[in-house]
Amino acid sequence: MKTVSKFSIILSLFSISVIFTQAQTTVIDSFMVGGLMRNFRVYVPAIYNASNAVPLILNLHGYTSNAIEQEFYGNLRPIADTANFIIVHPNGTKDLNGDQYWNNFDGSTVDDLGFLSALIDTISSRYTINQNRIYSTGMSNGGFMSYDLACFLSNRIAAIASVTGSIVLSHLATCNPTHPTPVMEIHGTADATVPYAGTAVFSPTESVVNYWVGYNQCDTTPAFTALPDISTTDGCTAEHYVYSGGNHGATVEFFKVLGGAHTWPGAAFTIGVTNQDFSASKEIWRFFNQYSLDVLLDVKGIEEQPSHFVFPNPASNILTISDTKQGYAILDIYGKTWLKSKGKTPQHLLDISMLPAGIYLISADNSLERFAVTSK
Repeated sequence: MKTVSKFSIILSLFSISVIFTQAQTTVIDSFMVGGLMRNFRVYVPAIYNASNAVPLILNLHGYTSNAIEQEFYGNLRPIADTANFIIVHPNGTKDLNGDQYWNNFDGSTVDDLGFLSALIDTISSRYTINQNRIYSTGMSNGGFMSYDLACFLSNRIAAIASVTGSIVLSHLATCNPTHPTPVMEIHGTADATVPYAGTAVFSPTESVVNYWVGYNQCDTTPAFTALPDISTTDGCTAEHYVYSGGNHGATVEFFKVLGGAHTWPGAAFTIGVTNQDFSASKEIWRFFNQYSLDVLLDVKGIEEQPSHFVFPNPASNILTISDTKQGYAILDIYGKTWLKSKGKTPQHLLDISMLPAGIYLISADNSLERFAVTSK
């Protein structure tokens, strides 16, 4: 899944001026996890206000690529500027050839799922993130990694979108999502890097789509649209398939690019046959914007608002519980009770160091409210 070197050459010609204009809203940072120093870039739109919780999108680079290349190539920043969401572009680690990658082919002991989970916690501790609206997308190897998040870290991820990616066959056999998971796949039929028909290692594109249609229990007959051939010189056309009717409103969408190569539709940089009849970035946000984790988990009756019973929110080790008349219970989003009290309780500090990172509910005085626990 090597990224075409021409993309790096093009990026080097434009990056200095573009980085300068974006520098005031791009944060470059790193932290230690799993014995490795991992680094990432965070894009925060100018309209972000810490008083309002916003969505978070992970945008993952392809094999041999990196965070800054993905930031420019799979460009979601102009959309974030008006839609008000935060984007994180993390870097993978390097393989024995010195190429940067995500370890979803089980070629090393690097725990990228652990890194990305810790990254979500880190971003959530610094910005006001809506924990129900965390999404992942990526190009090629980043698309594979997004599917791994949907399979093995689904308690953190509401929906994913893969561009030119697939699922490793061994991972598809063990995929274990915890909720109906909306999925978008965008793939070219002439992709020579991640072949549309699959390989001995990873699944054919249509098999991936069918897996999620079945898992979400969507209608097996999709709504079909042949996209208008707006760009008659791009060497390809596109079809759009929408599988609706899934559990808790989950859908599966598939953009089949006829004659398309290993590329991101609508990208400003051409590194192969690139469809210009639609923008993958715009379609990905349109898709993500429909979904919230609490709805997919069928957690009802909860509104986005500051908690009257607990603070700070999110919390890490210590939580303050406000006065209650009838006691309280703290449950995770699967209904397991972790802590509870009976009868009237005065405001007090509660040790929550035993709670794993995630979304929790507090039931108190006939009200149900949500709070988040970040990593320790």
